[in-house]
Amino acid sequence: MPADHGRYTAGGSARAVEGWTLERITPPSRLFGANGLRTSPDGRIYVAQVSGSQISAIDVDSGMVEAISPMGRAIVAPDDIAFDAHGNLYATEITEGRVSMLAPNGATSVVYGDMPCANPITIHRGRLFAGECRPGGRIMELDLNGGAPRILLEDVPMPNAMEVGPDGMLYIPIMGTNEIWRVGLDGGAAETVATGLGVPDAVKFDSKGRIVSTQVHSGQVLRIDPRTGDQTVLADIAPGLDNLAFVGERLFVSSISGQVNEVLEGGALRSVVPDGFNWPLGLAMGSDGVLFIADGPYCYTLRPGEARAFAAMLFTPGCPGYTRGVATSGPGEFVVTTANGQVARWRPAEQWSEVICEGFDRLYGVAVAAGGGVVFAEAGTGRVLSAAAGDVEVLATGLREPMGVAIDTDGALYVSECLGGRVVKLARGRAETVIDGLERPQGVVTRDGKLYIVDALAKTLIEHDLLSGARRTIASNLPVGAPPGVTPKVLRAIPPLSGPMGPFAGIAAGADGALYISADAEGSIVVVRAN
Repeated sequence: MPADHGRYTAGGSARAVEGWTLERITPPSRLFGANGLRTSPDGRIYVAQVSGSQISAIDVDSGMVEAISPMGRAIVAPDDIAFDAHGNLYATEITEGRVSMLAPNGATSVVYGDMPCANPITIHRGRLFAGECRPGGRIMELDLNGGAPRILLEDVPMPNAMEVGPDGMLYIPIMGTNEIWRVGLDGGAAETVATGLGVPDAVKFDSKGRIVSTQVHSGQVLRIDPRTGDQTVLADIAPGLDNLAFVGERLFVSSISGQVNEVLEGGALRSVVPDGFNWPLGLAMGSDGVLFIADGPYCYTLRPGEARAFAAMLFTPGCPGYTRGVATSGPGEFVVTTANGQVARWRPAEQWSEVICEGFDRLYGVAVAAGGGVVFAEAGTGRVLSAAAGDVEVLATGLREPMGVAIDTDGALYVSECLGGRVVKLARGRAETVIDGLERPQGVVTRDGKLYIVDALAKTLIEHDLLSGARRTIASNLPVGAPPGVTPKVLRAIPPLSGPMGPFAGIAAGADGALYISADAEGSIVVVRAN
C-alpha cells in the first residue's frame, strides 16, 4: 500500500498460514467516505470524513492524499469545513453537535458546543456561519471570541452545506423541502431561490456568480441561475453526492461513498480519488454465490470475478436505513439490522422493506434460523434476541457488547462477546463459553463443524474446531479494526438519518469454503481460502 494512501497503513502485510491463501477482491479505499469539500490556501482540496473522524488533503493533479486530522485526534466525525484568512480550519462535528477549529500548528479548540447535528459551515469576511442539518435546524453566526451565537433562521427543515453569494446573501440548500433558500447575513425572512431539485445538499458559486449544487437523491450536479432559478445539468454521477469545491475554474465533487471526481466539459468525469467503502460492515453470502455487503449508508453486491455493484443507499426508495448486520433469508431477500435500532426484511431489487421489530440499542450481527426466526445481537444492552411470528424473545442478557451471531446446521447459536473477549454458545437460557482469551471478537461464522472468528483488535482470523476444541490462527495482520495505536472516538447518532455508528468486521462463508472478511480498517473485502 502506498505511503500516501491516506486511510490506513499497517505494520506489515496480511498473511495466511501454510495451506491457506489470502487475497483482496476489492481494492483498499483511500478515504472513509467523502463529505464536506473546501479548497485550502495551499491549493489542495480538503475533505471531511464522518465515518473515519478524519480530514484529509488531496492534491487534485496527482491524487495524493494526506491525513491532516487523522482518526483518533480531537476532531470527531467532521462533516463540513471552512478556512479563515489566517489558515485556520473550522469543522462541524455532526455527531458531537459542535464546531471546532484546527490551527495551522495543529492545536484544536471548540468554538461552539451546543449545535445538534452540526453540519453546514462557511466563513465570509471573517464572519463564521454554521447550521444544524436536522428537522427544525438553526442557522447561526458564531462569535469567534466566545460570545453567544446570533440566530439568523430557526425551524429550518434539514439545511446543509451553504455559501455566501456575490450579492452578500447566504444561500442554503434545504433538503427537507427540496429547495435552495437565501437570507441576509443579519437575518430576516428567507427567500426561495430554486425549487423542484434532486434534494440539494451543497451550494457553491462559480466565477460567474452562478449557483452550483450537488443533489444527493438524483446524483446530479446542477448549475442554477440565482436570479431566475433556471437549471443546467453539469453532470449526472450517482445518488449520494455530498459536496463540491472549485480550484480556479475546475470543479470537484465528493460522494458519500468515498469518491472525488473532477467534472469536465460535457459532463465527463475525471477520477481524483476512486470510489470506496465507508467501512465495510456485515456480509452475507446468497445461495447464488453473490456476496451482499452492508456499508452503513450504502449496500453493494459482489459477484465472483466482477466489480462490486451498487444495491442501495439511504435515499433509495425502500432502503431500511443505515445498514450494519445482514443475513440472507431467501432469493434476493435479506434481513438487516440498522443503526436506528430496527430489524428489517429487505428486497433491494424491488425497493421494498418492512420492519420486523424496532426500538433497540446498537444492533449488530443477525442470523436467520431454519424455521425463519431472526436472531440478533443488541450491543448497547448486552442482549441477544429472537423475533418470530411477530413476537420478540430475549435469549440472553448480561453479555459484554455482543456483536457477531452465527447458527450452525444443527441449530446451535454462537455469539461473539466483543468486550468480553470470548465467543459463547447460547443454550437453555445460558451463555456457555466456547472460546475465550480473544481481544475484540466481532464477526463469526460456522462451517463444517468449525467456528471462524474475526478478532478486530488482534487483527486475526481464528479457526476453532467445535468437536475437538482445537484452535489456530489462520490469518494475521488483517486490515480490520483501528490503525495500530489509535483509539477511535465513538460516533453518536445523527437523527433522523442514523443512530450511533460503529465498525464491525463481518465475515461470511461461501459454498466452496472461502471466508470473506470486511476489512473495515482499509475499506476492502478480503477472502481467505484453504488450498
